[in-house]
Amino acid sequence: MDTACPLLRLPSIRKEFADIAGRAAKDQLTYRGFLAELLMAECDDRARRRSERRIKAAGFPREKSLRTFDFDANPNADAATINTLAGCE
Repeated sequence: MDTACPLLRLPSIRKEFADIAGRAAKDQLTYRGFLAELLMAECDDRARRRSERRIKAAGFPREKSLRTFDFDANPNADAATINTLAGCE
């Protein structure tokens, strides 16, 4: 693991392997289930890092999100509508 993961550029699998292997043994996952968990951990971490890189590259003056938006400061913004749109449904 310590040799192959850096060579294949799989840092999340290297970092999460022991935890996921422990959970897989406890939950009696199949080999496929275990592999799926490892790969999903890598995919999730890559998506998170990609998002962080894009936000950094955008050069925003400060970080903002809908979770910290003050709806009381802007009475024209309907909280229910914005939260529904944020769900992308």
